[in-house]
Order: sequence, then structure tokens, then C-alpha cells
Amino acid sequence: MATLHFICGKAASGKTTLARKLAVEHGAVLFIEDEWVTMLEIERSIFDVIEYARHTQRLRAVLAPLAVQILKLDTPIVFDFAGNTVKSRDWVRSIFEAAEADHLLHVISATDEGCKARLRQRNELKPEGLYYGEVSEAVFDEVTRYFVPPSEQEGFRVVSYDADRPEGSANAD
Repeated sequence: MATLHFICGKAASGKTTLARKLAVEHGAVLFIEDEWVTMLEIERSIFDVIEYARHTQRLRAVLAPLAVQILKLDTPIVFDFAGNTVKSRDWVRSIFEAAEADHLLHVISATDEGCKARLRQRNELKPEGLYYGEVSEAVFDEVTRYFVPPSEQEGFRVVSYDADRPEGSANAD
């Protein structure tokens, strides 16, 4: 049975780095939301977080049937789509349930200060594959207001990571 891996973590917590690592480890198809948004030039028409959410909702509507098909072919998937709200995690649940696939939610814990330090470094260095445009600390603060960590009641299988520890340690819950 294929597994859908998805990630919950604040901006600049290491979601894309983890997603790339997981894709290699599991021989999985990797979907990076920021990459799709950039390729489709959606960001040119985005003015705020609400507008970004509207565009990504449309993108997700297009990708969901494809993801279900891939999982039904017994191929694992890694979503680098921020699973940072109950609604976004419900969307992922609809995919793995429709495909009758397994799932694993990777949760990255990180302090705001640590994320902002990584964000400043990413904005300065612009590393390929991790940098999809300037993200200010003000945008970080605005986006973080919507962040809702997963609860046990959501019923996901979880692996936890600590982004602020040098080794980014993982623990299965």
C-alpha cells in the first residue's frame, strides 16, 4: 500500500528540505506547492495571504485527482504543501482515503525566532530549490497567525521533528 507523506511546520522550518529527503528515501513522487505556484506564475497576481490561499485552493483541486491516481498505482507521494491548518490536513485526508492509501504526517516544531533566522538566511542566499521569492518577517508573522498544530483528535499517524535542534531529530508518535 502506498503512503502519502505530508508536512506541518511554520514557514522556514525546513518543510521543503524534509520533503526532498523523504521523496528520495521512499522513492516517492514529490509535489512542492511553491514550485508549482512559481511555474504557473501565480505569485504575480497574489496580493495577500487570502489571495494566495484562493490560488492554492484551485491548484490543489487540479492536483488531488492526480495524487489519488498515483497512490492507487501503489506509488508513494510526498506533499510539500503546508499542512498547517485543519482544513489543509482535511484536504490531504480526502486524498489518501479516496485512494485507500496509508499516510504519515511529518510535524516540524520550530520557534518563531529560529524560523525568522532561517528565513533571513534563505532570503540572502537564495538557495536553488528552496528559494521561491522574498518572504519578509511581516509575511511570516501574518502566515503564522493561521498556523494550527495537529491534534490527537485528527487521528493522523505522526512523526515529529525539532527544527531548532542541530540534528533536526525525528520521533515517531
